[in-house]
Amino acid sequence: MAQCQTCHVGGQYAGLGTACVNCHQTDYDQTTSPDHAAAGFPVQCEACHSTTQWLGAVFDHSNTNFPLTGAHATTPKCADCHVNGQFQGTPTDCYSCHRTEYESVASPNHAAAGFPITCQDCHTTLQWTGATFNHSFPIYSGAHKQSIWQTCSTCHPNSSNFSEFTCLVCHEHSKTRMDDKHSGIRGYVYNSANCLACHPNGRH
Repeated sequence: MAQCQTCHVGGQYAGLGTACVNCHQTDYDQTTSPDHAAAGFPVQCEACHSTTQWLGAVFDHSNTNFPLTGAHATTPKCADCHVNGQFQGTPTDCYSCHRTEYESVASPNHAAAGFPITCQDCHTTLQWTGATFNHSFPIYSGAHKQSIWQTCSTCHPNSSNFSEFTCLVCHEHSKTRMDDKHSGIRGYVYNSANCLACHPNGRH
Protein backbone atom coordinates (compact mmCIF):
# COMPACT_ATOMS: atom_id res chain seq x y z
CA MET A 1 0.00 0.00 0.00
CA ALA A 2 1.30 3.44 -0.92
CA GLN A 3 2.15 5.80 1.90
CA CYS A 4 0.04 8.97 2.06
CA GLN A 5 3.03 11.24 1.44
CA THR A 6 3.84 9.39 -1.78
CA CYS A 7 0.86 11.10 -3.40
CA HIS A 8 0.23 13.95 -0.99
CA VAL A 9 3.63 15.53 -1.37
CA GLY A 10 4.38 18.33 1.06
CA GLY A 11 1.26 17.52 3.01
CA GLN A 12 -1.07 18.74 0.26
CA TYR A 13 -4.49 17.12 0.44
CA ALA A 14 -7.08 19.65 -0.70
CA GLY A 15 -7.23 20.31 -4.44
CA LEU A 16 -4.90 17.47 -5.37
CA GLY A 17 -5.64 16.24 -8.92
CA THR A 18 -6.95 12.72 -9.38
CA ALA A 19 -5.68 12.13 -12.93
CA CYS A 20 -3.02 9.42 -13.13
CA VAL A 21 -0.61 11.68 -14.97
CA ASN A 22 -0.54 14.08 -12.01
CA CYS A 23 1.60 11.50 -10.23
CA HIS A 24 2.91 9.52 -13.18
CA GLN A 25 4.12 12.26 -15.51
CA THR A 26 7.72 11.18 -14.91
CA ASP A 27 6.86 7.58 -15.79
CA TYR A 28 5.19 8.81 -18.97
CA ASP A 29 8.16 10.98 -19.93
CA GLN A 30 10.85 8.42 -19.21
CA THR A 31 9.38 5.19 -20.56
CA THR A 32 11.12 3.94 -23.70
CA SER A 33 9.31 0.73 -24.58
CA PRO A 34 7.45 2.23 -26.25
CA ASP A 35 8.47 5.88 -25.97
CA HIS A 36 5.12 7.38 -24.95
CA ALA A 37 6.03 11.00 -25.59
CA ALA A 38 7.62 10.41 -29.02
CA ALA A 39 4.73 8.18 -30.06
CA GLY A 40 2.18 10.78 -29.04
CA PHE A 41 0.42 8.50 -26.56
CA PRO A 42 -2.39 10.17 -24.61
CA VAL A 43 -1.71 11.03 -20.98
CA GLN A 44 -4.80 9.15 -19.84
CA CYS A 45 -2.73 6.34 -18.29
CA GLU A 46 -5.86 4.40 -17.32
CA ALA A 47 -6.54 3.70 -20.99
CA CYS A 48 -3.82 1.01 -20.84
CA HIS A 49 -2.73 0.65 -17.21
CA SER A 50 -4.62 -0.34 -14.09
CA THR A 51 -4.02 0.30 -10.39
CA THR A 52 -3.54 -3.43 -9.84
CA GLN A 53 -0.97 -3.90 -12.63
CA TRP A 54 1.07 -0.96 -13.87
CA LEU A 55 3.41 -3.10 -15.99
CA GLY A 56 2.04 -5.31 -18.75
CA ALA A 57 -0.26 -2.58 -20.01
CA VAL A 58 -2.90 -3.51 -22.55
CA PHE A 59 -3.93 -1.14 -25.32
CA ASP A 60 -7.52 -1.51 -26.52
CA HIS A 61 -7.31 -1.22 -30.29
CA SER A 62 -11.09 -1.43 -30.59
CA ASN A 63 -11.21 2.20 -29.46
CA THR A 64 -9.18 3.27 -32.50
CA ASN A 65 -10.00 3.57 -36.19
CA PHE A 66 -8.23 0.23 -36.72
CA PRO A 67 -9.84 -2.49 -34.53
CA LEU A 68 -7.75 -5.67 -34.55
CA THR A 69 -9.37 -8.74 -36.09
CA GLY A 70 -8.16 -12.16 -37.16
CA ALA A 71 -4.39 -12.58 -37.27
CA HIS A 72 -3.90 -8.93 -36.33
CA ALA A 73 -5.44 -9.62 -32.91
CA THR A 74 -2.83 -12.31 -32.15
CA THR A 75 0.23 -10.40 -33.36
CA PRO A 76 2.65 -10.89 -30.43
CA LYS A 77 4.35 -7.48 -30.30
CA CYS A 78 3.24 -3.92 -31.00
CA ALA A 79 6.56 -3.39 -32.82
CA ASP A 80 5.57 -5.96 -35.46
CA CYS A 81 3.24 -3.35 -36.92
CA HIS A 82 4.53 -0.17 -35.30
CA VAL A 83 8.06 -0.27 -36.70
CA ASN A 84 10.66 2.02 -35.10
CA GLY A 85 8.19 3.01 -32.41
CA GLN A 86 5.85 4.80 -34.82
CA PHE A 87 2.33 4.82 -33.45
CA GLN A 88 0.77 8.07 -34.56
CA GLY A 89 0.19 8.09 -38.30
CA THR A 90 0.74 4.36 -38.80
CA PRO A 91 -0.93 3.49 -42.13
CA THR A 92 -4.05 1.34 -41.88
CA ASP A 93 -4.13 0.04 -45.47
CA CYS A 94 -3.06 -3.58 -45.98
CA TYR A 95 -0.45 -2.86 -48.65
CA SER A 96 1.66 -0.70 -46.32
CA CYS A 97 2.48 -3.79 -44.24
CA HIS A 98 2.02 -6.50 -46.88
CA ARG A 99 3.91 -4.97 -49.78
CA THR A 100 6.57 -7.72 -49.63
CA GLU A 101 3.92 -10.42 -49.97
CA TYR A 102 2.32 -8.58 -52.89
CA GLU A 103 5.63 -8.23 -54.74
CA SER A 104 6.97 -11.73 -54.03
CA VAL A 105 3.91 -13.94 -54.53
CA ALA A 106 4.15 -15.98 -57.72
CA SER A 107 0.86 -17.85 -57.93
CA PRO A 108 -0.45 -15.67 -59.35
CA ASN A 109 2.18 -12.99 -59.82
CA HIS A 110 0.31 -9.97 -58.48
CA ALA A 111 2.72 -7.31 -59.70
CA ALA A 112 3.09 -8.70 -63.22
CA ALA A 113 -0.65 -9.22 -63.52
CA GLY A 114 -1.37 -5.68 -62.40
CA PHE A 115 -3.51 -6.75 -59.45
CA PRO A 116 -4.78 -3.83 -57.35
CA ILE A 117 -3.00 -3.16 -54.06
CA THR A 118 -6.29 -3.19 -52.16
CA CYS A 119 -5.51 -6.56 -50.57
CA GLN A 120 -8.88 -6.69 -48.80
CA ASP A 121 -10.57 -7.22 -52.18
CA CYS A 122 -9.44 -10.85 -52.05
CA HIS A 123 -7.90 -11.48 -48.60
CA THR A 124 -9.24 -11.23 -45.06
CA THR A 125 -7.54 -10.87 -41.69
CA LEU A 126 -8.99 -14.26 -40.76
CA GLN A 127 -7.42 -16.07 -43.71
CA TRP A 128 -4.60 -14.56 -45.73
CA THR A 129 -4.06 -17.66 -47.88
CA GLY A 130 -6.91 -19.10 -49.92
CA ALA A 131 -7.90 -15.67 -51.20
CA THR A 132 -11.07 -15.35 -53.23
CA PHE A 133 -11.53 -12.95 -56.11
CA ASN A 134 -15.04 -11.69 -56.75
CA HIS A 135 -15.60 -13.12 -60.22
CA SER A 136 -18.75 -12.31 -62.11
CA PHE A 137 -18.41 -15.84 -63.51
CA PRO A 138 -19.45 -18.51 -60.94
CA ILE A 139 -16.15 -20.22 -60.12
CA TYR A 140 -17.05 -21.00 -56.50
CA SER A 141 -20.38 -22.71 -57.12
CA GLY A 142 -22.17 -24.96 -59.56
CA ALA A 143 -20.36 -26.81 -62.32
CA HIS A 144 -17.36 -24.48 -62.12
CA LYS A 145 -16.78 -24.69 -58.37
CA GLN A 146 -13.22 -24.82 -57.10
CA SER A 147 -12.96 -28.62 -57.13
CA ILE A 148 -12.86 -28.38 -60.94
CA TRP A 149 -9.88 -26.02 -61.01
CA GLN A 150 -6.83 -25.87 -58.78
CA THR A 151 -5.12 -22.56 -59.48
CA CYS A 152 -5.93 -19.34 -61.30
CA SER A 153 -3.68 -20.52 -64.15
CA THR A 154 -6.20 -23.24 -65.01
CA CYS A 155 -8.28 -20.60 -66.77
CA HIS A 156 -5.75 -17.73 -66.91
CA PRO A 157 -2.60 -19.22 -68.51
CA ASN A 158 -0.97 -15.80 -68.97
CA SER A 159 0.02 -14.76 -65.45
CA SER A 160 0.88 -11.25 -66.60
CA ASN A 161 -2.58 -10.57 -68.02
CA PHE A 162 -5.61 -11.90 -66.18
CA SER A 163 -7.99 -10.33 -68.64
CA GLU A 164 -7.00 -13.25 -70.87
CA PHE A 165 -8.72 -16.55 -70.15
CA THR A 166 -9.46 -19.85 -71.82
CA CYS A 167 -12.42 -22.20 -71.61
CA LEU A 168 -10.68 -24.83 -73.70
CA VAL A 169 -8.45 -26.33 -71.00
CA CYS A 170 -11.47 -28.07 -69.49
CA HIS A 171 -13.83 -27.88 -72.48
CA GLU A 172 -11.71 -29.54 -75.13
CA HIS A 173 -14.35 -29.32 -77.83
CA SER A 174 -12.95 -29.76 -81.30
CA LYS A 175 -13.39 -26.75 -83.53
CA THR A 176 -14.98 -28.93 -86.22
CA ARG A 177 -17.55 -30.30 -83.80
CA MET A 178 -18.33 -26.88 -82.32
CA ASP A 179 -18.59 -25.25 -85.76
CA ASP A 180 -21.11 -27.89 -86.73
CA LYS A 181 -23.04 -27.62 -83.46
CA HIS A 182 -23.29 -23.83 -83.75
CA SER A 183 -24.19 -23.82 -87.41
CA GLY A 184 -26.68 -21.06 -88.07
CA ILE A 185 -26.02 -19.25 -84.77
CA ARG A 186 -25.41 -15.62 -85.58
CA GLY A 187 -22.11 -14.18 -84.37
CA TYR A 188 -20.60 -17.54 -83.45
CA VAL A 189 -16.80 -17.59 -83.29
CA TYR A 190 -14.70 -20.44 -81.90
CA ASN A 191 -12.87 -18.72 -79.06
CA SER A 192 -13.16 -18.38 -75.29
CA ALA A 193 -14.38 -14.79 -75.31
CA ASN A 194 -17.34 -15.80 -77.43
CA CYS A 195 -17.99 -18.84 -75.23
CA LEU A 196 -18.34 -16.51 -72.25
CA ALA A 197 -20.45 -14.02 -74.16
CA CYS A 198 -23.04 -16.70 -74.90
CA HIS A 199 -22.64 -18.64 -71.65
CA PRO A 200 -22.05 -15.92 -69.01
CA ASN A 201 -23.24 -18.19 -66.20
CA GLY A 202 -21.42 -21.27 -67.45
CA ARG A 203 -24.62 -22.97 -68.56
CA HIS A 204 -25.48 -24.49 -71.91
